[in-house]
Amino acid sequence: MSLVLLLLMNISLGSVSIPVKDVFNSLTGGNTSKETWNYIILNYRLPKAIAAILVGMGLSISGLLMQTLFRNPLAGPDVLGLSSGASLGVATIVLGAAFLPMGLSSILLSSYGIILASSLGSFLVLLAVLAVSQRLRNTMAILIVGLMFASLTSAIVGTLTYFSTAEQLQKFTFWSLGNLGNLSWSSIVILSVCVTIGLLLSLFSIKPLNALLLGENYARSLGMNYKKTRLIIILATSILAGSITSFAGPIAFIGLAVPHIAKLVFQTSNHSVLFWSTLLFGAIIMLICDSISQLPGSDITLPINAVTSIFGAPIVIWLLIRKRKMMN
Repeated sequence: MSLVLLLLMNISLGSVSIPVKDVFNSLTGGNTSKETWNYIILNYRLPKAIAAILVGMGLSISGLLMQTLFRNPLAGPDVLGLSSGASLGVATIVLGAAFLPMGLSSILLSSYGIILASSLGSFLVLLAVLAVSQRLRNTMAILIVGLMFASLTSAIVGTLTYFSTAEQLQKFTFWSLGNLGNLSWSSIVILSVCVTIGLLLSLFSIKPLNALLLGENYARSLGMNYKKTRLIIILATSILAGSITSFAGPIAFIGLAVPHIAKLVFQTSNHSVLFWSTLLFGAIIMLICDSISQLPGSDITLPINAVTSIFGAPIVIWLLIRKRKMMN
């Protein structure tokens, strides 16, 4: 119920304030007080709100998967280097546009060109991580490999940045701050399919995730095919984080912090509870952050990346302090 109310509130807020009643009428096929409101809702605000829900759910679950697989509370969806791979793909065409033919650069610098470059960058890093994971028995070694891929891609992006113009740097910076508002309905459909596939793979991993809480050896003693399970978890995270980064840019905080919020609120490590609570909290927090970023009543929109961290970090700190006081 709270998710539905937040969805209606998110759609009603913006540079033009639309009454919640009119939002509800528009979404249910009714008439709105102004015809332009109906156009704004269906073509701009509803796709952005759906994107916020998909991004929140996908990043939150991928963060939960990584924290359990690596048994590391600081692990997030970007530990495999997928976000860095996406950044490298975008940086290559945005910062390296001067080295491309004029006709080709104009095509690649379009919104779909950037999505394609980001997807390709994530996919190449995914292939590299999957290839390495098949050769390594130690899970922590995969974490280190992912961090090394991230460092390597960041170094290449840094080199491209050094030789770029101010205009190219500005375009790349805007992409790196994240954006939920530039997605068409066709992009939303593709993103929905990718997130659904990733979430289904995650859902089938709930039992193995509970076994992994007690370590690899315990999981194997229960008859679990550890290598296969690890591959599915990495693949699910890659689909979720890779597709979201491709369409919305790199979004900070959500994947790292939301699983901790779910654990602190429900006081459990059972993934049958954590999966659904993390899913819900991710969608809710992302909708709240998106509503804040719109600065209701103003034409200015804040970068979603900044809002997620500014809004979310104090919440996690407060929950941790509250938990400590309750334990004392």
